[in-house]
Amino acid sequence: MPVGQTYALTFAAMIAFAANSLLCRAALGNGEIDAASFTSIRLISGALVLAVIVYSKSEKPDFSPRRIVPAMMLFTYATTFSFAYNSLNAATGALVLFGSVQATMMGYALYSGERPGLIQKTGYAMAVGGLIYLMLPGVAAPSLAGSLLMGIAGISWAIYTLLGRSVSDSLADTANNFIKTAPFAMVLGLLGPGFLSAHGVILACISGALTSGLGYAIWYSAIRGLSSTQAASVQLSVPVITAAGGIILLSEVVSLRLVIASTLILGGIAFTLIRTRQNDDNG
Repeated sequence: MPVGQTYALTFAAMIAFAANSLLCRAALGNGEIDAASFTSIRLISGALVLAVIVYSKSEKPDFSPRRIVPAMMLFTYATTFSFAYNSLNAATGALVLFGSVQATMMGYALYSGERPGLIQKTGYAMAVGGLIYLMLPGVAAPSLAGSLLMGIAGISWAIYTLLGRSVSDSLADTANNFIKTAPFAMVLGLLGPGFLSAHGVILACISGALTSGLGYAIWYSAIRGLSSTQAASVQLSVPVITAAGGIILLSEVVSLRLVIASTLILGGIAFTLIRTRQNDDNG
């Protein structure tokens, strides 16, 4: 895939990821819908849209059990993501989410044989340090329960991303994963408290059909042109986009703690990408 196309797809995916945080927080923070119902509608609407697109191309998703792990990671991510946003604002949730994603994917990169240099190690330390600083006890510290749930969501999303690097058809594979989550999503929706408004349902459908379903298909296509380190690092641009959207669209207030943590984490991104680019140039 041409480098320019990879970058364009990556940018589009980052916008979609930020939109998911904003849509979920707007729905849950305003009491438009409960977390279980939001998750259920999000996954089912995503499955329906992707199934229509795939079947219109005369393709059939693979429902074999050997591909159940990505679907379960997707379901775990979507569920913990929604419940975490009951107590986190959009910017903080996105920062914890993608900080956890980076930590998990960088750990995998080390395990799989990638050997970062001093600059990359410094960047990784800065990013992890920023996440730890954000979570330190204090008046401005985010909800511990919400942060733990979002951390689980981040680990699940990292695994889902890593599993998607080897797929040959990103759209069909994403459809397959969403369709496999549908039964679990239906059960979750039935078990939830079930309070929802028309506005909440619309927000969940937009999140599922557009920014999740199509957004994840775009991401699955983009990551084939990225290293594990690059894929981990670029996702930490999402909290910045989310924070800006939260201020403009949701009237959220960004704390000094969040600004400092974001600076450390995003500075870490810059360090890891500088090192990665040097390695790519030398290779």
